[in-house]
Amino acid sequence: MTARRLTIIGVGLIGGSLARAVRTAGWATEIVGCGRDETHLEEALRLGVIDRYETRIAAAVADADVIVVAVPMGAMRAVFEQVAAGAGAEAIITDVGSAKGTVAAAARATLGAHLPYFVPGHPIAGTEKSGVAASFAELFVGHSVILTPLDETQPDALATVGAMWACTGAHVMTMSVEHHDAVLAATSHLPHMLAYLLVDTLARMDDSEEIFEYAAGGFRDFSRIASSDPVMWRDICIANRDALLYSLQRFTDSLGELRAQLEAGDGESLMKLFARAKATRDRMVKRRGS
Repeated sequence: MTARRLTIIGVGLIGGSLARAVRTAGWATEIVGCGRDETHLEEALRLGVIDRYETRIAAAVADADVIVVAVPMGAMRAVFEQVAAGAGAEAIITDVGSAKGTVAAAARATLGAHLPYFVPGHPIAGTEKSGVAASFAELFVGHSVILTPLDETQPDALATVGAMWACTGAHVMTMSVEHHDAVLAATSHLPHMLAYLLVDTLARMDDSEEIFEYAAGGFRDFSRIASSDPVMWRDICIANRDALLYSLQRFTDSLGELRAQLEAGDGESLMKLFARAKATRDRMVKRRGS
């Protein structure tokens, strides 16, 4: 199951890496890139990531078998509207957005007759870097890609999108939109918020220069994701705010308990917490084999 023409709208880290992986696997005969910045698209063409490009979505999706929307969450609805106006009747459409509830709502509001051929998707992979120059074909190898088919989604469309992601070396799984958003709020969106907040809090301290000068490996590891694209993460947080607020409240409650233990000098409770967390993470690492 392959595609004759794959169109990727948004040829950045994710879109560019997908294009590279698909090319390596030979899954698509032609890869068309689309975006607003022609300089950016020229770079993608020069790097061999895409075969050609269009700056108009209608032209980019014409005659495409599969269309991947890889734009920030805030732009998704407007892009869907243009895709619906230009795509072929049975063109398969998917996305890479990190919050599926708002994506599903936007799709239902805009795609019309194309909705049965829409498969919401989310590759759980990335780096703190952005742009097509940061893309690489191996980005998805060994990582999960979650597909959240709608009730309207055609089985053939789901199978095609699954095959596309499988050719990148990813582990493809399906779950409901609601379950996806709850899980990712806790495991991805909340950690990014905490990393941004920690770095910003320390930066606003009077002795921030000295603090960062002596920051060790632990701080660098924890704060690495605060170098991620702020626009993208603003959109993700707003799009998934209900699930994220729930996870944030759970964390806030736990942080309050930790503070109370520290104020009380309760070393036994601190030890139990640290040991429990260590054991949990060690099991996770062992299970993943890394």
